[in-house]
This record gives sequence, structure tokens and C-alpha cells, in this order.
Amino acid sequence: MNNIMLESLFFGAAISIAGYIAGIFLHKKLSVLNPLLTAIVLVILFLKIFKIDFETYNMGAEYISYLLTPATVCLAIPLYRQISVLKAHAKEVFIGILAGVIASMGSILLMSYLFGLTHEQYVTLLPKSITTAIGIGVSDELGGIQAITIAAIIITGILGNITAEWILKLFRIKNPVAKGLAIGTASHAIGTTKALEMGEIEGAMSSLSIAVAGLITVAAASFFASLF
Repeated sequence: MNNIMLESLFFGAAISIAGYIAGIFLHKKLSVLNPLLTAIVLVILFLKIFKIDFETYNMGAEYISYLLTPATVCLAIPLYRQISVLKAHAKEVFIGILAGVIASMGSILLMSYLFGLTHEQYVTLLPKSITTAIGIGVSDELGGIQAITIAAIIITGILGNITAEWILKLFRIKNPVAKGLAIGTASHAIGTTKALEMGEIEGAMSSLSIAVAGLITVAAASFFASLF
């Protein structure tokens, strides 16, 4: 099977896409199943069953990652459509995102002290709530482990996507702007897909949060890294 994948440049990408399509199908049958999480599990099972090593798989699958940045940029479209809402709540938006970033990085700092993590492990987890395109760079700059950073970002996004509606209902958050800011700041692009399902304002604010939270995290990462 490894030879087949080596001979086919995009075989890894095809497996990934097939896994995601299967994830969407299963999500329609059972809504609690997150399509991305399901796809990850299916791809891992496929690689294990057919004894395919990650390096061979990633030779083709890595091409999908090239679409990450333009896909993130495309989230600016719903924001543009709701620009009037942004102008009306500019101050609240910035303060909300700033509070979310501080809460995210502060919680990592606290838990690193409590669980006795090393500095390397600490800085690896610091960018967990920002999009992968930015988080990888932050982790690398601080001396973190990029592979674990990617895993932490994906897990954070999936958890945000799955639990967003429940948490918002629990804390009785009903304002669409507040919903979008909370989801985007906490769980980046994967969470934003859930915000887009809720409504255009939620999606627009969540899209904005991805960029602003990423910039704030980049600016604050060195300071937080020096605290542990």
C-alpha cells in the first residue's frame, strides 16, 4: 500500500477528503458526531489497517494544508457584509477579543504551574486558541513542538464546535455579536463553522475574532512565555 501511495502524488489528499465526506454523511445521521473529528479517526484507522506510515501519507495530504490560509482569508466575506455591525460595536468587539485571549493564555499559564509542565510544553500550548496558520509560527518562534501545537489547536476547535451552543445556552448569552466573538476567540476557524450555522452576524464576528485574536496572541506570546 505504501508503494501505491508513493506512486500517486495525491493519494493522501484523496484519503483525507474521503474521510471528511464520510464524516459529513455520519454527521447528518447522528448530529453529535463532528465531521472533522470523525474524518481524523477514519484516516487514522485507514493508515493503521493498511500499515501506512505517516510520512508516506503526508506526501500527498500536505497539499491540503496549502488551502488553509486562503480558506481563512475567505472568512472576511461575511465580515464585510456585516461591517456596519462591527462599526457600531467596535469598542466592545476589541475588549471582548482581548479578554478572550488573556483568558486563554492565562489558563494555560495556570495549568502549566498546576501540572508541572516544562517551558517547552507550556509554549507549545500557548497558541491553542488561534488558527493553525498563525499558531504554528508562534509555537516555532517560542521554541514549542509544532506537531503538538497543531493537535492542540485542532482539539480546541473541535471542542468549541461541539460545545458552543450548549455553553452559550448555559450562560444565557443571546446577543449574536457576543456569541460570534466568544466562539471565534476561543475556537478559531473550526468553531467559526458553528458560528456561521447560527447566523450571519455570529459568523462575521467569529471571523473577525480569528484575525484579531491571532494578532493579539502574536503580540502577547513573548510576554506570556517569559512568565513560566
